[in-house]
Amino acid sequence: MALRAELTRGITASPEGPKIGAFFDVDRTLLAGYSATAFFQDKLSSRELSFADFLQSTRAALRFGLEQTSFPTLIEETSSDFRGRSAAELEELGARIFAERLATEIYPESRALVSAHQRRGHTVAIISSATHFQVDAVARELGIETVLCTELEMEEGHFTGKVMRPACFREGKLHAAQGLAARQGVDLDQSFFYSDSYDDISLLEGVGNPKPVNPDKKLSEIAEKRGWPVLDFASRGRPSAREILRLGLSLSALGPAAMVGIPAALATGSVRRGFDLGISTYSDLSTALTGVELEVEGEQHLWSHRPAVFIFNHQTGLDTLLMSKLLRKDVVGVAKAELSGNPIMGPLLRATGTVFVERSSRGKAAEAMQPAVDALADGLSLVIAPEGTRSSTPRLGPFKKGAFHVAMQAGVPIVPVIIRNAGDALPNKTFVVRPATVEVVIHPPIPTTDWSPKELDARIEKIQRLFQETLDDA
Repeated sequence: MALRAELTRGITASPEGPKIGAFFDVDRTLLAGYSATAFFQDKLSSRELSFADFLQSTRAALRFGLEQTSFPTLIEETSSDFRGRSAAELEELGARIFAERLATEIYPESRALVSAHQRRGHTVAIISSATHFQVDAVARELGIETVLCTELEMEEGHFTGKVMRPACFREGKLHAAQGLAARQGVDLDQSFFYSDSYDDISLLEGVGNPKPVNPDKKLSEIAEKRGWPVLDFASRGRPSAREILRLGLSLSALGPAAMVGIPAALATGSVRRGFDLGISTYSDLSTALTGVELEVEGEQHLWSHRPAVFIFNHQTGLDTLLMSKLLRKDVVGVAKAELSGNPIMGPLLRATGTVFVERSSRGKAAEAMQPAVDALADGLSLVIAPEGTRSSTPRLGPFKKGAFHVAMQAGVPIVPVIIRNAGDALPNKTFVVRPATVEVVIHPPIPTTDWSPKELDARIEKIQRLFQETLDDA
């Protein structure tokens, strides 16, 4: 997309190969906010933090802020309650907190920067003052194999309460990067370093391409004096008042959409016609008001073969609205059975022919899908997310078989719709839509008339690979 291409232009123009390093700080660079805050909030919510530990952590933070103690001592004093835990326990804790509190905080812009460096074959590394159990999950999510960070002292696989010196902080980051460069033949003069903090000035000065990201005041001043390009990301963190206002306006668009859809239904005697007109009107108004634009490749495949089963990857709560904007009319959705009892949504969904699936029972699910087959026979298309549920990250989940069984039984094609970056606009577990250009790729319809149950698993696996390859090509 245009904005992302502009963001990564310097990377695309740089030399290829592992000789070029790309070092990324974590807090306020890859993540909006601070990873340590997420761990502290988890301690508070789980009530594992005693009053004495709280006082010790507060006192340690104040002493460090006043430069009365070292960074390694700060880590030791604020993590004393982890003493004695095994490496496996700490890793599990870090993975859980990432999934629950940090996964949606990764900047889409930083994700794009990491991907651009990886496509150039650069040596990509996280370099952070945090510990492995704080940042390893971030590295796994972004496909970053090298992590340079503050190391905890372990004895027989358990944390002793001590930190290995020197810590990966301030000049320690420069030393860590120099060590990696010596081991792997990285040329720091041609390398990149992305950071938000003046604390990292040594490494910023030690690379040929310093990249301040969301810089603090002191780093901003230095960047301006030295002509360093500054990257400011606003796609995560606290939403602005304007973004909240735009969300409110988008919700109010339900009124105008209903004023279009209800008269159409009454005039034509068709609830389906009214619903199609109303939902397409609402999706157009809502995306316009929230600043969400679609950049679509292969749009002709949305109309070339209907009826069809349209399958899409499910990243966010925005996906249904995007699919409504794309498909426009004559489409039946699939919803979990619990929604059929909802006093507001239930009647509306039933009126539009929505197929309700009891996900807890395969037998009931198969029986419930029969109306979808009937709808396809009547000329309506089906739209379904084969993953079944949203993921907290852009990673693709396993595909369930329901959509493919229905397509095969009805003898209609499957149309893969890959939504590359809906999370840029609405991260999972959030409610404020951010302005973004969402990239969508629609592949040609895949015929199912020659499919057989025996080869269904192989067919599904091939289509899932197509999704993954398209997402990887972003």
